Amino acid sequence: MERRNAWLSYKEAEETEMEKLAKAYREFLDKGKTERECVAEIVKEAEAAGYESLESKLEKGEKIKAGDKVYAVGMKKIVALFHVGTEELSGGMSILCAHIDSPRLDVKQNPLYEDTDLAYLDTHYYGGVKKYQWVTLPLAMHGVVAKKDGSIVEISIGEDAEDPVLYITDLLIHLSGKQLQKKAAEVIEGEMLDILIGSRPLAELPDDSKKDAVKQNVLKILNEKYGIEEEDFLSAELEIVPAGKARDCGLDRSMIAAYGQDDRVCAYTSLAAMLEMEETPKRTGCCLLVDKEEIGSVGATGMQSRFFENSVAELLDGMGCYSELALRRALRNSSMLSSDVSAGYDPAYGEAFEKKNAAYLGRGIVLNKFTGARGKSGSNDANAEYVARVRRIFDDHNVAFQTAELGKVDFGGGGTIAYIAALYGMEVIDSGVAVLSMHAPWEVTSKADVYEAYKAYKAFLLDA
Repeated sequence: MERRNAWLSYKEAEETEMEKLAKAYREFLDKGKTERECVAEIVKEAEAAGYESLESKLEKGEKIKAGDKVYAVGMKKIVALFHVGTEELSGGMSILCAHIDSPRLDVKQNPLYEDTDLAYLDTHYYGGVKKYQWVTLPLAMHGVVAKKDGSIVEISIGEDAEDPVLYITDLLIHLSGKQLQKKAAEVIEGEMLDILIGSRPLAELPDDSKKDAVKQNVLKILNEKYGIEEEDFLSAELEIVPAGKARDCGLDRSMIAAYGQDDRVCAYTSLAAMLEMEETPKRTGCCLLVDKEEIGSVGATGMQSRFFENSVAELLDGMGCYSELALRRALRNSSMLSSDVSAGYDPAYGEAFEKKNAAYLGRGIVLNKFTGARGKSGSNDANAEYVARVRRIFDDHNVAFQTAELGKVDFGGGGTIAYIAALYGMEVIDSGVAVLSMHAPWEVTSKADVYEAYKAYKAFLLDA
């Protein structure tokens, strides 16, 4: 059942639409390299499309009704958008859910130190990474510093052409004979991922204070530019990510290379599909974009939190029909596409894949009936009836799609948020874009797959 390459079916008008989407997607990636930045951009685009804050509407005592477009935000890192339909919410929703966090390096709470006239920031990696991939790259710092007076300082260093970049060193090849004998997992250890941020000492220090003169110069720069002191690192959320803009990839410009495509490729296409729902739907549409998936969907902004459940409860209350039973029914009767990426088949590493059940770049959105590791451990396994319904929707709307597993059995595996949503009793299946070099600092996707995902999510919101 080999699936046809989607590129072969496009006419000129569709290629134009695909390129327009790809450009907007690259711009979204450049604006949103952290969860906070993503949520800020999502809210901006949602409001431009006519969405209003659910909290604001409820505070004003406005009743929520069919046709209303509202959004809810949690801790600036998780967001849910609702386009209220004409049918009762207890009948369920059509939900697109993706995550907006990505693997990265987080600056520790007590990070700044100097060693041999070089200043560093200590980090702790976030999510599953091959640590050796993060050295000798131009890096940027994004995030916020929360000061004791309640003010928030936004930080972005390394993206502007005039900005300096940050860097993690590696041992030169001439001296690395012993290093190269190590296993790949041990070549670069977690505590070696320290960020080089300075080498110039502060000249005006007295002689008895020049031991940490480079560190003092870094602190002086941070204070002059951002008004922060060393202790402010204690209440900071600073993320180290690859510097640079998303780019077209390949001489034929058929692909996109960028940081954070897992899972912002599904988040953006879900958002774009949601914002283009202009007519009032029968069934309420929802786009839920969550944090912390890469570390188990934990915390107040992860899928395991009550944020989504609470938002639906507030929505029901705003409609004047809240009850515990109505909430349970709304969640149970919903249908979800857990929009997360899949491992794209890479012929350079073909031994890791089972070719009949692999995802291929250019063949459309990927349906993963199950994920998990080895004996499907930790996976949601979608019902056959639901898979058939999703197939019908995609076929009816001329969406190119394929099915896949996450590599060979017993080779490894991974999970998504699907099993968490399924706890409510709703139908859920994983569906997303195939990615090459997943979790690397730069990942690659096909423009055709990005476009087909967008088409698939639009179709689902219309017909699920």
